[in-house]
Amino acid sequence: MILVAIVVCEVAFWLAILAGLTARYVLQRRRLGGALLLMAPLIDAVLLALVAVDLLGGATASWHHGLAAIYIGVSIAYGKRMVAWADAHFQHRFAGGPAPERLSGTAYTVKCWRDVLLTALAMTIAAATLGAVILLLNDAERTAALSEFFRMLGIIFAIDFLWAVSYTIWPKKPARALPGATASR
Repeated sequence: MILVAIVVCEVAFWLAILAGLTARYVLQRRRLGGALLLMAPLIDAVLLALVAVDLLGGATASWHHGLAAIYIGVSIAYGKRMVAWADAHFQHRFAGGPAPERLSGTAYTVKCWRDVLLTALAMTIAAATLGAVILLLNDAERTAALSEFFRMLGIIFAIDFLWAVSYTIWPKKPARALPGATASR
């Protein structure tokens, strides 16, 4: 059930963003767009409530519950950036906005290190969520799968950290122009 809830919440998250951006740029209804965009964090609260109801109702925690904690942490930590990314692309495509900037070199490396901080925040939120559930249930047998998830949080953080280190050592090169393309002024 929780795995289905995660998928439904992820789809609902992006549908809320798509609906909000459509209202904002296609229908020219900025207030409605803003209200629809505010639904995205509410979807996280719904998932958190579903996890709590499931576990407090006697379910044994599984990797699905751990995945829900990661989903919530990533959504909270990266949510604003994900919405800004979608907004920039939507504005460019449907409202004549500028093309989103493609980072390279030092700018991309700095972004990678900011991502490390956001990932640290996301994994901290996930760890706090897992820890709170473990303490609340106070049943080692029912929460064994959650206790094992802390290692996964460390692995996710380590991968992002190594990604940033790699771009610090080998900065991302600017994208090359396609043959025959004219340079824009």
